[in-house]
Amino acid sequence: MKIEAEWMRGGTSKCWVFESADLAETQTSVDVLLPRLFGSPDHRQIDGVGGATSTTSKAMILRRPLDGDVDVEFTFAQVGIEEAAVDWGSNCGNCSAVVGLYAIEKGWVSAGDDVTRIVTRNTNTGQIIIQQVATPAGALPTMPEARMPGVPFPGYQVGLGFQDPAGKTTGRLLPTGSARDVVLTGGTRWDVSMVDAGAPVVILRAQDLGLDPEHYDMWFGGVELQLQTLERIRRQAAVLMGLAATPGEAARAVPKVAIVAPPSINDPDADASVMMLSMGKPHPALAITGSIALTLAARTPGTVMNEFMGAAVHPRLRLRTPAGVIETWSEERDGSQLVGVDRTARTIASTTIHLPEAIDSTVDASLAGATR
Repeated sequence: MKIEAEWMRGGTSKCWVFESADLAETQTSVDVLLPRLFGSPDHRQIDGVGGATSTTSKAMILRRPLDGDVDVEFTFAQVGIEEAAVDWGSNCGNCSAVVGLYAIEKGWVSAGDDVTRIVTRNTNTGQIIIQQVATPAGALPTMPEARMPGVPFPGYQVGLGFQDPAGKTTGRLLPTGSARDVVLTGGTRWDVSMVDAGAPVVILRAQDLGLDPEHYDMWFGGVELQLQTLERIRRQAAVLMGLAATPGEAARAVPKVAIVAPPSINDPDADASVMMLSMGKPHPALAITGSIALTLAARTPGTVMNEFMGAAVHPRLRLRTPAGVIETWSEERDGSQLVGVDRTARTIASTTIHLPEAIDSTVDASLAGATR
């Protein structure tokens, strides 16, 4: 079996990009096909194309919809590493940045003057994301030169604007109806905020985990010592947010966990310090969908994050992450709220993936006409 694919970097993630029609031709369920292509289950993913980390074991499935309101529809797949499983429960904001670039490079949309606007729809959440790719003089630059925190090399500049992002998964910005909730686990009461925007996120105070806001560089070790506790909190939050019937049924990718604190007094470049978890481990940068949730949480009275930000919130929010400061923005446009962030993206390789054995599985009918 041979499958055509592009290997692309979007933001601080890498993903394999497939067209839905190509996957449908395999007559194999994507829930079975993708783990085998990536080499799962195996913590090394040695016999597949996965990168053996949560930020590099990702796939994007693209299609051109028939309606004229959207240029590209895409489905995000978080492919398990130790498990032969795929999590479809959320979108990846970093990998979303490849969609507009792919559409331009493949000729799905024509490059505009200076900036090309691509309207995309994420099928995991139903979220409309307005992508703006820099195309000076009506074409992609010969050499990409845009830079961003967490990536040592340049890429093409891509702006992501999430249109009216609140409640796309659960139906409400505050899934429980409250800006603050208590999660009980391990005999301890945890004061949290649960927010759904971009992706469902449960937000905790760093101080409650014994993390010092003045020593952000020491958070990583402190968080790693409490991963089991954070996972229990996350699973309890999944039930409270209506994402799972029991903690044991909670998906691996949602809700996400964000740990927040005021910035250090010696950090004038940030409005907040943040560390997020990705698939149970500290994220090396920041989940962009999670940053959208944090942006709205900062503007929502009563949340854990608004508690220390208060009235000092501006149209742009600067978040200190392990990779550096990431800035989000929000604005009103054409009667809609756009919450966004600027990323970079680049195509790394165009390739044919070889799968030596046949897979005994039934095709996912959704791929025949639409992605998940």
